[in-house]
Amino acid sequence: MQESLAAQYLKDSLSSFRAYKKLADKGIAQLKDQEFFTTLDGEDNSVAVIMKHIAGNMISRWTDFLTADGEKPNRNRDSEFVIEPHTTKEDVLAYWEKGWQCLFSALDPLTPQDMERTVLIRGEKHTVVQAINRQMMHYAYHIGQIVFLAKHFRSTEWTSLSIPKNRSAEFNAYLSQAPREADREKQFDAVTDFVKAQKNAKDH
Repeated sequence: MQESLAAQYLKDSLSSFRAYKKLADKGIAQLKDQEFFTTLDGEDNSVAVIMKHIAGNMISRWTDFLTADGEKPNRNRDSEFVIEPHTTKEDVLAYWEKGWQCLFSALDPLTPQDMERTVLIRGEKHTVVQAINRQMMHYAYHIGQIVFLAKHFRSTEWTSLSIPKNRSAEFNAYLSQAPREADREKQFDAVTDFVKAQKNAKDH
């Protein structure tokens, strides 16, 4: 892989992971404590469970990323889908942050030369690029679930994290008034800023 392309891929990957974390955090912040642990039915996962699973996966996959199999022997995946009694929201949030810190600590030091190295996940060989893409797809999938649940629970009190219904033309006009430099990490911020601007205009 050409070094300039590899460097750009690494930069974009880091920005994308940070953007997805920011999106999840904005949804989580809108939840009431009781909603954090609530499931829609007996087969569904709560936001807390999804966060615990993501964090557990991150700690397993990104610890010793280049030198050890991403499925660590001490990982108990099944336990990630169980919330123990007396677990608090703060407990889950702390574990969530630990998982993301593990990811960024592994990804930040990577160099373009690392992109063609081989790592293992459950004994299966992946290039570093494949391993990063695999995890990004996994986390995006679950973060979508978090946002869906948060929006469901907040209902009419939900502060939109995506372009509100029937507001696409207004959003495009808003963007044209203040063009932004492409930055994957901030890709969801424009919508949040738009919603706030619309609300402020309505209030005044």
